[in-house]
Amino acid sequence: MRSSSPKPLVGVARRTESSCGQDSPQLRRREQECWRQLGVVAMDEATKNKVEAAVLEILRGSDMESVTEYKVRKAAADRLGIDLSIPDRKLFVRGVVEEYLRSLSSQEEAEAEAEEGGAGRESKDKEQEEEEEEEDEEEGKGGGKREYDDQGDLILCRLSSKRRVTLSEFKGRSLVSIREFYVKDGKEMPSAKGISMTMEQWEAFCNAVPAIEDAIKKLEDSD
Repeated sequence: MRSSSPKPLVGVARRTESSCGQDSPQLRRREQECWRQLGVVAMDEATKNKVEAAVLEILRGSDMESVTEYKVRKAAADRLGIDLSIPDRKLFVRGVVEEYLRSLSSQEEAEAEAEEGGAGRESKDKEQEEEEEEEDEEEGKGGGKREYDDQGDLILCRLSSKRRVTLSEFKGRSLVSIREFYVKDGKEMPSAKGISMTMEQWEAFCNAVPAIEDAIKKLEDSD
């Protein structure tokens, strides 16, 4: 019975290179043995440092949208005069590239968070400034500071010692209330006597004021 002839080492090496990136220990041992028999020496630390420095320099000067690992590896090989197509060296270059991409991603995320935080603070500062300007403007129009009742509602007008017009918020809606108040435990409390209007109702009421005034005037003239 004839024994099969041994396969060429070059062929084995090529098949091993095509399997680069697989983590099988058996394939890795076969790969290393093949390259040792071909006379390829593993990179020492000094060579690895040179390759890493060259790869990083090439990456920093490249467009990340178009550059590929192959282009980076070839450029580094041409610059250093080292064959980087050997599987061990390809894996080393790939590790440097992937680590660089991870650092870029982390840096971009940190910058985005910082920018978002800065924009948020700037927006809040601007809103606060606008609110203060509006308050100053309202105070200037009214000739004095705003007045609030014991419930925190803005007093727009005092109709009498017990009746007033207030502006309040309820379930996210602004309400204009004309209501009678009473005193309890030293605090002025709103009674059930009165009416609260939404902004739409208040606007409708304001639009009807001229007609109401005309009706009142006619009624007074008829007397």
